[in-house]
Amino acid sequence: MTEVSFHFNVPHRLGYACRLLRKAARQGAKVAVVAPLATLEELDRALWSFDPIEFVPHVRIGSAPLAPHLLQTPVQLVDDARRSTHHQVLLNLGDELVQGFEGFARLLEVVSADESERTAARMRWKHYASRGYSIERHEVAPQ
Repeated sequence: MTEVSFHFNVPHRLGYACRLLRKAARQGAKVAVVAPLATLEELDRALWSFDPIEFVPHVRIGSAPLAPHLLQTPVQLVDDARRSTHHQVLLNLGDELVQGFEGFARLLEVVSADESERTAARMRWKHYASRGYSIERHEVAPQ
């Protein structure tokens, strides 16, 4: 069963995601990041520039086919989790319940202090809890 973790009170979703993805890549994890297209575009740009001396290997996966070697890239940015070839970790940067999340070993939900994000996160939490998923809660300390 998928392990679900919520990271609450994140000061900046994309900056936090960049740090999580850098850590995951260093540890050899395979991560799919799901979000709306505009958020994926911002994250793509942020991953190129957030650390001047370290690169987080990532690739955008859409409906067009990619070369097989690109599908081995540790971080895959997708607007539909079911398109990812990775099934180890799923990072949700959106406000919607992710279709296909149950196909991943772990699901990370990143939630800022924004009230609309928190409200959407509560709905996802209730969904997971009603289906018997064990949920971990992480409060992110202010920086």
